[in-house]
Amino acid sequence: MAEMLNFEMVSPERLLLSEEVTSVTVPGTDGDFTVFAAHAPVLSTMRPGVVDVQKASGEERIFVRGGFAEVNPAGLIILAEEAIAMADLNKDTLAQQIQNAQEDVDDASDDEKKRRAQEALDHLKQLETAL
Repeated sequence: MAEMLNFEMVSPERLLLSEEVTSVTVPGTDGDFTVFAAHAPVLSTMRPGVVDVQKASGEERIFVRGGFAEVNPAGLIILAEEAIAMADLNKDTLAQQIQNAQEDVDDASDDEKKRRAQEALDHLKQLETAL
């Protein structure tokens, strides 16, 4: 049996995962990288994308909006800005949310409201691309 990797994923809201896994593919800012047990130490920022977790029981995919990944002798820790399990995403609901967010951008009355609305829209479009 392959050596297992200690993995933790944390978002501002909660601890999402804390278990031993086979490997994790991380959407690093400079490109995707896969972490296995006994990986060399790495510290990386993450771009919006999908973290692909390979477990003994199967695969789990989680969309992250960004954050940090640290590989150290104890394992891999991901500190995600925001994280959503891909299994929890519904394409029709997401399409409606994108339409609503676009309307918010179009209706924004000042620059700050427009910036916040555009940021929300961009996030939803990143989720849609990940699907």
